[in-house]
Amino acid sequence: MFLLFLAYLGGVLTILSPCILPVLPFVFARSDQPFRKSGLPLLAGMSVTFALVASLATVGGGWAVRANQFGRIAALVLFAIFGFTLVFSSLADRISRPLVQLGNRLSRNSDANASVLNSFLLGIGTGLLWAPCAGPILGLILTGAALEGASAHTAILLLSYAAGAATSLAIALLAGGRVFAAMKRSLGAEEWIRRVLGVAVLAAVAAAALGLDRGVLTRLSLASTSGLEQRLVDRFRPGAKRIVVNQTIDVGAGTAPGVLPDLSGATLWINSPPLTPASLRGKVVLVDFWTYSCINCLRTLPYIKAWNEKYKDNGLVIIGVHAPEFAFEKDEANVRKAVKDLGITYPVAMDNDYRIWRSFNNEYWPADYFIDATGRIRFHHFGEGAYEESEQWIRTLLEEANHAPPPGTATPIVASGAEAAPDSDDVQSPETYIGYARAQNFASPGGFNQDDPQLYRSPAELDLNQWALAGKWKDEDQVATSLDAGASISFRFHARDLHLVLGPGADGKPVRFRVTLRWPGAGR
Repeated sequence: MFLLFLAYLGGVLTILSPCILPVLPFVFARSDQPFRKSGLPLLAGMSVTFALVASLATVGGGWAVRANQFGRIAALVLFAIFGFTLVFSSLADRISRPLVQLGNRLSRNSDANASVLNSFLLGIGTGLLWAPCAGPILGLILTGAALEGASAHTAILLLSYAAGAATSLAIALLAGGRVFAAMKRSLGAEEWIRRVLGVAVLAAVAAAALGLDRGVLTRLSLASTSGLEQRLVDRFRPGAKRIVVNQTIDVGAGTAPGVLPDLSGATLWINSPPLTPASLRGKVVLVDFWTYSCINCLRTLPYIKAWNEKYKDNGLVIIGVHAPEFAFEKDEANVRKAVKDLGITYPVAMDNDYRIWRSFNNEYWPADYFIDATGRIRFHHFGEGAYEESEQWIRTLLEEANHAPPPGTATPIVASGAEAAPDSDDVQSPETYIGYARAQNFASPGGFNQDDPQLYRSPAELDLNQWALAGKWKDEDQVATSLDAGASISFRFHARDLHLVLGPGADGKPVRFRVTLRWPGAGR
């Protein structure tokens, strides 16, 4: 319920966003007509269309994006005709009959009763053109949809977001209609107002055709509303997150279930047949939530693998629940390759539908749950660190199960490379997302051209934690794809290590890249 309210509130805030500007002329072009028969159907059509297109995009992939592009082109043509008929009342007599009929239906003079159907159709066109800037709230919804797949819940959240935007537009439309009506009565300026609205519609069509609604305006919008939206997200929906600072939680004070939940929600098992609570009875179980591109998860692996080798013959079963953060982490081939490359030999359950995640009420990567031989969850730990304490829990539970202490003592681990422990005292740069849905501190002039190819450039200097693209890129909600050999990413960071999630092209072939380090004020 909180997320539903948050989605609605995020939609209401779009009235403050410059990304709403291209839509306003389409909405206000009929503001002098009865709201119930004109404005309300238009806003309803806009909301339903936006929710439908966004929901299809989360599951339909490329074909849905291409279909939406064709819809945008058709809507641009429709509104261009609409704008010209508003500006030139005699134009309808000079063009071909089909366009005359279409223009007359859409123009204000052709339907004094403000046909509900015509207004709803205009709303559909507006919904196809509306490209709201993906601030933190919309980013949260779209990311959840990409992770968990399209669902009725996702569609309701998107519809709630669109309804919030429609609410603020409805208030503006009601106020604007009264102003226009007063101007007509006092100034007799009906024809003048009609032409001004027509010019505004044509300007909005031009802005949408040039991509300004998804480029320059996006950057201005994120600067104006993202801070407020992020505070709302943090207040009402902490959500799933990666954490570095270790948090040891007393299971009695947490929200985890009291016993090992059902594991049948796994979409696939690797290194093992499907496991169940019944088959694990009598075993000490460690359930580790991880995902292969999560650096925090990778740094825990040396310890988990060592515990598996040391204690598996004493009754310890480790289950790695792979809960993807990004869509590419749902791919079976990618996960199998990661499991092999990382040297993981214990059972891994792919939890693409997040059913196991939800059954544990989990919210973090990485997260470890320690279950005793009777199936009760005794301890859990979130984040990195506390490895000696975690191993002691394993030893305690094994001693309870076997009525004898396990052999040996704590396992000494010296991790290296990507698995080496972080230098947390000197890290000043946060996790940074390249996809526009959760991107922050993006510094390329003009901002993102969402989902479309764009030639970007990097500014001469970057402030700490700013980043930029240069060359030709296609930036999408979760990923960015380089489209030429000279494309590059620049990032000014302060940390011992920098990790970047990279992948090959669509053909699966490796892509060569070069890393250049430059210290401010020094040569390369």
